[in-house]
Amino acid sequence: MVRLGTGIGWRPEIADDIARLPGIDWVEVVAENICPDHVPDALRLLRERGTTVVPHGVSLGLGGAERPEPGRLRALAERAEALGSPLVTEHIAFVRAGGPLTASPSIEAGHLLPVPRTRDALDVLCENVRIAQDALPVPLAVENIAALISWPGEEMTEGQFLAELVERTGVRLLIDVANLHTNHVNRGEDPAKALDELPTSAIAYVHVAGGVEKDGVWHDSHAHPVTQPVLDVLAELCARTAPPGVLLERDEDFPTAGELAGELAAIRAVTAAGAAGAAEAGMATAGTAAGSAKPVTAAGAAEAATAARTGDEAPAPVRASAAADEADKADRTRTGADAPAADAPAPEAPLPDAPLPEAPLPEVPVPDAIRERLALAQTALLSALVGGTPPPEGFDRRRLRVQSAALTAKRASVIAKVAPELPEILGTGYRPAFARYAEGRPMTGGYRRDALSFAEHLLADGRPGDSAARRRLTLWWQERSGPAPLPSHPAARFARRVRLALSGGR
Repeated sequence: MVRLGTGIGWRPEIADDIARLPGIDWVEVVAENICPDHVPDALRLLRERGTTVVPHGVSLGLGGAERPEPGRLRALAERAEALGSPLVTEHIAFVRAGGPLTASPSIEAGHLLPVPRTRDALDVLCENVRIAQDALPVPLAVENIAALISWPGEEMTEGQFLAELVERTGVRLLIDVANLHTNHVNRGEDPAKALDELPTSAIAYVHVAGGVEKDGVWHDSHAHPVTQPVLDVLAELCARTAPPGVLLERDEDFPTAGELAGELAAIRAVTAAGAAGAAEAGMATAGTAAGSAKPVTAAGAAEAATAARTGDEAPAPVRASAAADEADKADRTRTGADAPAADAPAPEAPLPDAPLPEAPLPEVPVPDAIRERLALAQTALLSALVGGTPPPEGFDRRRLRVQSAALTAKRASVIAKVAPELPEILGTGYRPAFARYAEGRPMTGGYRRDALSFAEHLLADGRPGDSAARRRLTLWWQERSGPAPLPSHPAARFARRVRLALSGGR
């Protein structure tokens, strides 16, 4: 298993801060936001300094009923090769539904949705993961997601579902402890029980992120500070194994560099305390070692975090077990890396909770009938969430409304990044207008097409009411739509803006 250390999610908004933060061993990038031929300069400089970069995909939809699209797999593989990455990661989720399996239009969720923990869904997921593994040049790790809703009729716990997935495919796990906390609040699931059921030797790395509770529902926002309950789940994990890497995620409302450093220090404190507990357990007798490791307390983590912030040397990345070392050898064989030197130190003795992973067994193809059943179920759910169709039987209708609103908000946030001129033109009316547009209008062609459709919808309805804003929106739409969009070189754009200004626009 590749040793990563402590990392942070790389985002352009905090690229300068990341370059200056001490002790950043690696970064993770959203794969879909990176062009292999035009890696951002700030990211390129990090790589030249020796910082590991891991692409993190969000659009494969491995938990969907359809097989992974070859084009999306090629794109993820290209990014891994362009960044020299030791592995790639994705999610255990579905992100689209409909299509040929249901003889209905394909619709997009715009975000990650949970798969049912059933035998059918697991069979499909295992086959999809194997397809992805065969197409990728480096090992794959998959992440547990946060959920606002629960599927009726589930047959396994999260830990059981993940354990069988690993057993059948040999895939690595990206464990998000914030998502375990989210599912504790929203679904009543015990994070400690999930961790007890996980094959800890399969963990590639760990995510830590902030969120917020509203009306009894936890939202995994990635826009708030990491809370103590999330650090407590991290401590529970570190009491069971030494994760090869831990990464801080932040996607919105970025704090100062000092606040990011403080959160990273708190994470290091928890992992260091876990490593210390494991060392103490290793020195104990065999009869007591299995039960002696305990999670770091909140007070202990806070003290260590304070020490880190005041200038004490940050703890080095902790070593994992020999089981992970054996898995690392297999990964190096897969990626073509050199074998270890002959005089390399012998691997550490395996921890009691980390048995050597067995090779996955070959499986027969999933029957079409199973994929069709899953497709119908996922399409019915997604249609209710984004298309206004009646909710499927067995779901909590209140939670479905919360999930639907969350999907609309996420969709509006991404459109605002893809087309920042729209919130600039519409001002405070942007989000209410988008919410009205999205009601009953699923996304079918990606975010850029969605942005154009939103503008078309407003203009067809005679909006915005302000004539100058409407002219600006019309020009924006004309520049980007049609079989032959208006010329976009600087001189042509300047000429159009001059004409717009002379006509009374802004």
